Amino acid sequence: MSTEAKRLPLAGIRVVEFTHMVMGPTCGMVLADLGAEVIKVEPIDGDRTRHLLGAGAGFFPMFNRNKKSIALDLRHPQGLEAALRLCATADVVAQNFRPGTMDKYGLGYAALGKLNPRLVYVNHTGFLPGPYEHRTALDEVVQMMGGLAYMTGRPGDPLRAGSSVNDIMGGMFGAIGAIAALMQRAETGRGQEVQSALFENNVFLVGQHMLQYAITGQAAAPMPERISAWALYDVFTVKDGEQIFLAAVSDAQWKTFCDALGFDDLKADATLQTNNDRVRLRPTLLAALRTRLADRSAAELSAIFEARGLPFAPITRPEDLYADPHLQATGGLADIRLPDGERAGEMAQTTLFPITLGGERLGVRLHPPTLGEHTRALLAELGYAHEQVEALHAEAAVA
Repeated sequence: MSTEAKRLPLAGIRVVEFTHMVMGPTCGMVLADLGAEVIKVEPIDGDRTRHLLGAGAGFFPMFNRNKKSIALDLRHPQGLEAALRLCATADVVAQNFRPGTMDKYGLGYAALGKLNPRLVYVNHTGFLPGPYEHRTALDEVVQMMGGLAYMTGRPGDPLRAGSSVNDIMGGMFGAIGAIAALMQRAETGRGQEVQSALFENNVFLVGQHMLQYAITGQAAAPMPERISAWALYDVFTVKDGEQIFLAAVSDAQWKTFCDALGFDDLKADATLQTNNDRVRLRPTLLAALRTRLADRSAAELSAIFEARGLPFAPITRPEDLYADPHLQATGGLADIRLPDGERAGEMAQTTLFPITLGGERLGVRLHPPTLGEHTRALLAELGYAHEQVEALHAEAAVA
């Protein structure tokens, strides 16, 4: 039986999300993939994320699958009334707008918790309550102030990570908090507010480096300049300018590496017998290995390392992953219909949530919605008559 045919863990849970960009939509996507009915409330002119260019072009289709869309003008009394009715039916409400935005409309936890005491309300913010809570945060902002950009870049050249790591993980932590609160509600009968924040997420990511300093008294060096714990643990430029990461992280793996490549002299070298010996001589050893491996192709080295169980990785670009044989064989990519832009209506492949349940991936049940795709059906479910729905459309209270 396919995962779609099974009753998913969160089936029967209704989530209403007032979200945009990445953090809040990620929370909703996780809950939706796990089976919740997730309803995305959008402005009547649509979530602006739908029309981003460049690095933002993939945001909406990536993080809004398995959701329904209702378009409401919260500034219009009738649009706000519809939002309140919808929230009264929700198990979870999630939002990631600036502090105070939802309260202004009477859609914050203080108001909705009274309307619906069983409600779990997930606030996605830049900072947890404290001195910084008034600041406007972005993934890049918290990476810079939270040590991650320092650790990723070279000394003097802080560099953000190559993905929206805090936004995505912050949304995941919001989903984890929501699931925990739902479990607790099953015992107490009451909901609660959950908060997830970008800055605190980033601090969690660099916690290993903070503890390194606390334990050793020595500050962690940026990753490009760190003192590696292993001698063979680096990227090598090989035949035709290709690059590949190669590693040997134990004495046994070092011997296997030497045997596989025919480096008998290195295996026998008394100064290279233990891992710490090799780390002490790492600059000289790496220089020698770069020369010896320069005429080998990345494909040849991959085959050798894979056959002998050694760690390796060709340097791959994101677009190359569409042809990755493992992702293709394991169902790691799924088709979605693009909802917006010049390619609206066309199919593309997206990545799935990286877990299995009962040996199966969590698939796409609903394509990313077009703007207001489910407005009429949801309003009818909330008790609006057909004539009322048409009147709301005419007044531009809904779309």
